[in-house]
Amino acid sequence: MNSIQMLVGLANPGPEYAKTRHNAGAWFIEQIAHRYNCTLKHDPKYHGLTGKVIIQNQEFKLLIPTTFMNLSGKSVGSLANFFKIPVENILVAHDELDLDPGTAKLKKGGGHGGHNGLKDIISKMANKKDFMRLRIGIGHPGHREQVTGWVLGKAPQSEQELMDAAIDEAVRCLEILAKDGVLKAQNRLHSFKP
Repeated sequence: MNSIQMLVGLANPGPEYAKTRHNAGAWFIEQIAHRYNCTLKHDPKYHGLTGKVIIQNQEFKLLIPTTFMNLSGKSVGSLANFFKIPVENILVAHDELDLDPGTAKLKKGGGHGGHNGLKDIISKMANKKDFMRLRIGIGHPGHREQVTGWVLGKAPQSEQELMDAAIDEAVRCLEILAKDGVLKAQNRLHSFKP
């Protein structure tokens, strides 16, 4: 049985960041909202865009924080606390430097790997790291010094199409997650080739 109740997509706010690699997590939530005809609404109480969808008779809260990336925990924490959703019932979608575009992986727990959004969520959730992560591959620029420009840059069309394909597959895998649990969803998502 699925235990995930809340889906979060990390991003930076504002139109200038909308198409940047760092916003890959938000693209995932936007795709879910689109697929299930949900309109995301800005909710100042939760510092983010929120909505809810029903998949396989289960309700999922959707959240895209509208704080800056390094303050994502403020948004995630306020929604989770209000609805009393435990950390392990949250799935956070984020961009992942260590995976190539066209790849997305589900994993439970772990560190933040230098990702400022994950870092802040962990610190605001009393250092609990047991939330699920959907890691959306954006590739790596090759040098550590280039990472900031890379994540805040727009991907070329060919890479964007690969990322979109992986996100589309991840959205489809939500049905499997809701119906058959994480393991089956992982098996399908991890074997995806765009």
